[in-house]
Amino acid sequence: MLRLELVNISKQYPAVKANDAVNLRVKPGEIHAVLGENGAGKSTMMKMIYGAVRPDEGEIRWNGQAVDIRNPQEARTLGISMVFQHFSLFDTLTAAENVWLGLDKSLTLAEVTQRITQVAKEYGLGVEPLRPVHTLSVGERQRVEIVRALMTAPKLLILDEPTSVLTPQAVETLFITLRKLSREGTSILYISHKLDEIRALCHNCTVLRGGKVTGEVDPSLETNASLSRLMIGAEPPQLQHIQAKLGGVVLDVRGLTLPKQDHFGMSLADIRFEVRAGEILGIAGVSGNGQQELMAALSGEDTRSPAGSVHLFGKDISNHSPRRRRKEGLHFVPEERLGRGAVPTLSLAANTLLTRTEAVGRSGWVRTAEVAKLAQELIRRFNVKAGGPDAAAKSLSGGNLQKFIVGREIEAKPKLLIVSQPTWGVDVGAAAQIRGELLGLRDQGCALLVVSEELDELFEICDRLVVIAQGKVSPSIATSKATVPQIGEWMSGLWTVSKETEHAQT
Repeated sequence: MLRLELVNISKQYPAVKANDAVNLRVKPGEIHAVLGENGAGKSTMMKMIYGAVRPDEGEIRWNGQAVDIRNPQEARTLGISMVFQHFSLFDTLTAAENVWLGLDKSLTLAEVTQRITQVAKEYGLGVEPLRPVHTLSVGERQRVEIVRALMTAPKLLILDEPTSVLTPQAVETLFITLRKLSREGTSILYISHKLDEIRALCHNCTVLRGGKVTGEVDPSLETNASLSRLMIGAEPPQLQHIQAKLGGVVLDVRGLTLPKQDHFGMSLADIRFEVRAGEILGIAGVSGNGQQELMAALSGEDTRSPAGSVHLFGKDISNHSPRRRRKEGLHFVPEERLGRGAVPTLSLAANTLLTRTEAVGRSGWVRTAEVAKLAQELIRRFNVKAGGPDAAAKSLSGGNLQKFIVGREIEAKPKLLIVSQPTWGVDVGAAAQIRGELLGLRDQGCALLVVSEELDELFEICDRLVVIAQGKVSPSIATSKATVPQIGEWMSGLWTVSKETEHAQT
């Protein structure tokens, strides 16, 4: 008997048909991948299974019986849990309180807190149950979501981009957990754009393109190229990474030390590095090791930096506001798309005004036609699937919104671009496009600082790497001379300054 079956499921939205007569079959204990480019309909299909969205047509069968899943509570009662790509956590509550909200109240909050610690330890997912969610990084929030799902002992676990902000070591630990759940009979629906992961982990794979199923294959018998062809109709373009032509120092961070702003934050200790024109410096590290605090200090969100600790083109900008830093050529893409990179309820056109002011007159009047034209150009150039400039940011898939936000800053022709998690949750084709655009910007003489928890990405586009751990930054090393095991070791804070390291920096 099948654990889950979708029969001719369809869902129409005003601007797009997200699912068109989709069929899906999942057996007990099966790890089943759902693969597709951004906007292919994957998340909509998962939300219908979880009861967050109602299908227009078709039938959902659970253990052979037709069911009408009207809301997530009914889904959880059946034994279905889901970890969303965009998290559903209350910022003002602790991790434990968020988990407790999703459970029946047979357990006290104290018991749930203890159970979270046990589950997190058992599955190798570092979660501090008493920390308020607003103090957590994206990676830490994702761990809370995964632990919350595992707490319900689900019969079907839906994971939407579960490893997008996990380190390679954490991914390996998660895979051990998922294989264990599979052996125990739990079915897993696994959405990911990481083809290597799907081939290594999953038993079967259903591929979506434009809301329709284009194939069902055994991923272990496929190659990355063949899966890409099924997903986007072609193989992703190969990046052209030419030798960097270094210019002068653009960003110079000198002994940046900052105490943490709250009990759960991370202090920064003597941060030192520089970024030159025409190069990409990558920052690797496990989430929660000071990335958020460093980005706030560099973007101007935190203006407590000591005088003389942050220089742009030799000028001390330590206490400059984000607006002033933008005028001086520093642009920033935050890791959180919705809420920081874009206002969910505003249109794409209105969201361009968050960082772009070309269409604003001296007296503050907004030239709306010019704003719409700019948004339309971003949609065209970066191949964003959206209902036009008037579409609300929250109506886009995560990957398409990411392309729009990154494109908005690239189009501004920055002198220094700081990007956090540039391709989080983005499909292989779109990821290749974003990385190609970043390399193109570098080749035009821009200085780039890229923070990413995807080592493959950093090795692909960066000229040099540093690692952040416990609020401290390692020496830099040329990417060509670095290895994944070495960087993984540094991510635990285990680095030493040696002559060999110093030579490798150049």
